[in-house]
Amino acid sequence: MSFAEIADSFFKPAVQDLVPYEPGKPVEEVQRELGLERVVKLASNEGPFGPFPAALEAIEREARGLNRYPDGGAWRLRTALAELHDVRFEEIAPGAGSDGVVDYLSQLALDPGDEIVCGWPSFPSYVIDALKLGAVPRRVPLRDHRYDLDAMLEAIGPKTKLVYVCHPNNPTGTMNTRSELDMFLDQVPGHVLTVLDQAYYEYIDDPEYVDGLEYLKAGRKVVVLRTFSKIYGLAGLRVGYAVGPAELVTAIGKVRRAFDVNSFAQAAALASLDAPDELARRRAANAVGLVQLEGIMREHGLEPSPSVANFLFAEVGEDSRPLFEQLLREGVIVRPTGGFGAPGAIRVTVGTAEENSLFSEALERVLSAAVQP
Repeated sequence: MSFAEIADSFFKPAVQDLVPYEPGKPVEEVQRELGLERVVKLASNEGPFGPFPAALEAIEREARGLNRYPDGGAWRLRTALAELHDVRFEEIAPGAGSDGVVDYLSQLALDPGDEIVCGWPSFPSYVIDALKLGAVPRRVPLRDHRYDLDAMLEAIGPKTKLVYVCHPNNPTGTMNTRSELDMFLDQVPGHVLTVLDQAYYEYIDDPEYVDGLEYLKAGRKVVVLRTFSKIYGLAGLRVGYAVGPAELVTAIGKVRRAFDVNSFAQAAALASLDAPDELARRRAANAVGLVQLEGIMREHGLEPSPSVANFLFAEVGEDSRPLFEQLLREGVIVRPTGGFGAPGAIRVTVGTAEENSLFSEALERVLSAAVQP
């Protein structure tokens, strides 16, 4: 059997030149390939805790109606989120993760030749989704592993449509202060929409960290992104949302596929909204784990950037893939960050205390082997 060949000329140039997002291998496949009894995944910034009990119950109930399409308008979830954030129903846009909303924003705003501005290294989808549409990404180097907002202002031009502020930044885990963001938004030109990506918002307890909804309610031209993939333990269901001006939400509805947010995702997200005690417990556990992980990395000679999220970023040399491969053979999956714009670094997600300890042991074995004559 032979499939037909598709010539390169068939694909539009914007797609031909793309480097696709590189997903990690499933744990089961790593176990099979390497003959390992146990593999610890610390690569994808998932939380180490599963869905809330109420979310699991909601999924079980929803399973009985899977012969029906999902609610294309996500009415119940949007209503609950609007009440939670004290905004209007018309100002909530659901998506297939906050990553999905980045795609919608790109579709509704970007034509060939338009520009986006973001820090770099940062979340790859900002760049990939712009390039798919023939738009031009202006990648502004970080300063001390943080978004350089002054340099980003200089990068904004007449063709700029979207400016992304990853807050905190993925993969470095760093944040900008309230005063820095205040001054930045004071100077962003009126033709530009600022996208404040707060995928890790629920983990953070820092007085200098600003809730982006404050800017939105003050009339700033911003849209705020959130997700259920992290602290809520629903990464596998792909559900997130944007909070923004009603006109923007309407436009998102025009480009979003009607059933992007499936029935399980909607039901589980809705059931997860009324659990402040569990959120606080997970936030506290992450803070402890972050300190533990930072100590482990420093103990082994790595210097992580100061993180407020649920992961740590550290430079390890010119190319981080050899270390990634060595740790993989030890049963620990971390993220090499070449696709984020940092080929010489790794990103490690906070796991349970046991998972962090296993990472420490694996790192010790790998680094000891590297210095042996």
